[in-house]
Amino acid sequence: MDLILWRHAEAFDGEDDLARPLTPKGIKQAKKVAAWLREQLKDVAEYRLIASEAVRSQMTAQQLRETFEIDAKINPNCHNAAYLEVSHWPRDIGKFVVVVGHQPNIGEVAALLLTGKELDWNTRKGGIWWIQRRVIDGRVKYVLKAALSPDLL
Repeated sequence: MDLILWRHAEAFDGEDDLARPLTPKGIKQAKKVAAWLREQLKDVAEYRLIASEAVRSQMTAQQLRETFEIDAKINPNCHNAAYLEVSHWPRDIGKFVVVVGHQPNIGEVAALLLTGKELDWNTRKGGIWWIQRRVIDGRVKYVLKAALSPDLL
């Protein structure tokens, strides 16, 4: 299974946290990462794309594909386990899942999968962690395939 954790791109400030849209810079960030992801996923027949209810997450996801799932379980301030639950990690062996969400969850979930601990790993706005579940010599391993931010593209 491949799990891509994608932090929403830069958004405007606002009192209604779920209603905050992307800034023009955020749209550019999301487009850059989406273009890169489309190239990486071009040979993948099917993948799930999931965003939180936050407008900024949905606007980020829309840059990759028009249709996607919306799940309130990964709204800001959720438990990290919600990301694993909505993605069906690691049960959907052979599947690809892209989850568009929020800090600190994105960094903490990446740290948990790669180190076994929920560490405070910061993820830049629009950045991704691409983690693969592999079986090597009969043992399950979680491998970092890519970690990048929009300014690297």
